[in-house]
Amino acid sequence: PAATRNGLPMTQPPRVAPVKDRFYARTFALATCLVLGLALFKIVQPFLGPLLWAIFIAFLLHPLHVRLAARLRGKPQWSAALLTVLTFVVIIGPLTALSAAFAAQVGDLLQLVQNKVAGQTTGNVLNLANVPWVRQGLDWLNDTLDVDLAQLQSWFTQASRETLQTLASLTGKVFLGAVGTVVGFVLMQFMLFFFIRDGAEMVQTARELIPMAEPHKAKLFDHLAAVTRAMVYGTGLTALIQGTLVGVSFLIVNLPSPIVFGVIAALVALLPFGGTALVWGPAALVLAIQGRWGATIFMLAWGAVLVSLVDNVVRPMLVSGRANVGTLTVFIGVLGGLAAFGAIGLFLGPVVLALIIALIRFRLEMRRAEKAMALSGE
Repeated sequence: PAATRNGLPMTQPPRVAPVKDRFYARTFALATCLVLGLALFKIVQPFLGPLLWAIFIAFLLHPLHVRLAARLRGKPQWSAALLTVLTFVVIIGPLTALSAAFAAQVGDLLQLVQNKVAGQTTGNVLNLANVPWVRQGLDWLNDTLDVDLAQLQSWFTQASRETLQTLASLTGKVFLGAVGTVVGFVLMQFMLFFFIRDGAEMVQTARELIPMAEPHKAKLFDHLAAVTRAMVYGTGLTALIQGTLVGVSFLIVNLPSPIVFGVIAALVALLPFGGTALVWGPAALVLAIQGRWGATIFMLAWGAVLVSLVDNVVRPMLVSGRANVGTLTVFIGVLGGLAAFGAIGLFLGPVVLALIIALIRFRLEMRRAEKAMALSGE
């Protein structure tokens, strides 16, 4: 029978675990989480790329999924299936065609460099001996370092070829990395369906596990969503438009490999300095060397006015109402994310850095609030 006092049952006080037992429990829980986290990473590592792409695309499609599911009378599985098929149709066709054209134009460009640049003679534009002040410098190099014009042309040819190969290889990895292997793409499509259908529930579960006050959690998730959409619509879409415009200008003035240089322009447009001018600027210089002054003026006007207009006008319109990502954050995030995660790192890198910065800011705000409450209590 339960113990009573004055006819009323007595409740036993809760047992307080000793400090030693609490330390053991916390240490065991931490070690278990580390082991399980490492095991989980090993499991998902082989298809980490498709997994990240599926999460990323599902996040972008979530607003459309909500509206489409409502039109389908609350059937999220049908909405997820339709959006998955639509993603397959929109991505696989254009990227496959562009990948084939990109690879073909890279080969043509390298062959052009090998045949044209390496075959320059003294009568071509690369022979600078006819320029007086250049002639003096060449004579000084020949007398002092025993370097003649033929050696300079050979070095220039080799450097040009290696530079183009490096740029083509880098941009090819970024561009083709968006497609990946057939198996990776199939896995991405398979996981995409579930992330679209169950993504909101997954996010809600993760949100409940975060040990943070509800206002701070809401602010954190809203900030991450705004940063991600700002990166996609502001930085990513702007870079895509600028790269397309540069490729079109190469096509208009009949310069070689417009797709290759358009992809390179889209990539360098993500940099906080130089941008697409690193592509259309040298192109205008080449046109001037060839004596095509009309095409030179067109390229300069196209790049300085139209391409720059996209960056100065379209980007603010796309980012309007969303979180603005700092230039340094974009620069470090793009380069580091690209090296760590591949093509998805172009967006994932800045988002991760923005998350870290947001957590630091929230912690500082919490400390300031606690300090203010302590001072007011005194």
